[in-house]
Amino acid sequence: MTRRLNLFVFVMAAFSLRAQLPAGMPQPVFLWPNGAPDALGQSETDKPRLYPFLPQTRSTSTAVLIIPGGSYKHVGTGYEGVQVAEWLNAQGIPAFVLDYRVTPYHYPAPVEDGQRAMRLIRAHAAEYGIDPHRLGVWGFSAGGHLASTLGTHCDSDAVPVKTPDEADTQSCRPDFLVLAYPVISMEPPETHPTSREDFLGPKPDAALARRYSNQFAVTAGTPGTFLFATTSDPIVPVANSVDFYRALIDHHVPAELHIYDFANHGCGLCGSILPLSTWPQLLRNWLVQRGWVPSTAPPPPPPAPNMPGWIPGLTGPGGPF
Repeated sequence: MTRRLNLFVFVMAAFSLRAQLPAGMPQPVFLWPNGAPDALGQSETDKPRLYPFLPQTRSTSTAVLIIPGGSYKHVGTGYEGVQVAEWLNAQGIPAFVLDYRVTPYHYPAPVEDGQRAMRLIRAHAAEYGIDPHRLGVWGFSAGGHLASTLGTHCDSDAVPVKTPDEADTQSCRPDFLVLAYPVISMEPPETHPTSREDFLGPKPDAALARRYSNQFAVTAGTPGTFLFATTSDPIVPVANSVDFYRALIDHHVPAELHIYDFANHGCGLCGSILPLSTWPQLLRNWLVQRGWVPSTAPPPPPPAPNMPGWIPGLTGPGGPF
């Protein structure tokens, strides 16, 4: 009976925004239908949510939580969210786009949202037709910091659960990580200053900054990871990716790093940038090699121009911007 009631609340939370959604968007699922922990109000910006993108034909029981970037100031639900979900769906892979709380929210709100998203997807894995033990996370830029936080600070080092329910009995640890031009460090000189301030607040605590410099939190239990970055990234120093990769190798965690001799940050799947547009195929190869996607899955769609950063007409914590 309890599970049926939870599912009813879960579905009704999604139904409530039906009239507001832009064309083509799936129904959102509120992470906390009765209000998020540490909420500053009850507006749309205070209600983190998931957008489930479920392909009509599945090639795998693997699923991916997508965490767009935006410096912890915005959430790029367009080309770092929906477009990525559609890329995965074309290959028969279920995906979930996370719209999480950003400034004026600071730590721990984004981490709470990331943890809750993982737990909620796993709690409803049967309804989604996915394997709860084959759930990866793909993060971009500051979303890569949140993704790497899930990979290094779950479950024994997770932010304490403040609204325990059936979903929060699930693990928040991803089974694999994909990090695209990620923020990893919260300490100078490697950190991205805007992401640091919007994640930790205007006067960051030194101990907290060290804790969430995730290259120092890697252990042998950190999930296998694929990383993509550019050598001359003008926003987030490439050292973020290099140091995380080095930590993974030092702890004998399966890892693959692709650094392009280019200067770019924030291009998503990079379909409009010919030198970088090959990186999604390298990711597909890695997913097949690691056994997350079968080699018989449909091929990735060809590179395409980027969607807007925020889906026009959408409401939520991360935008518009």
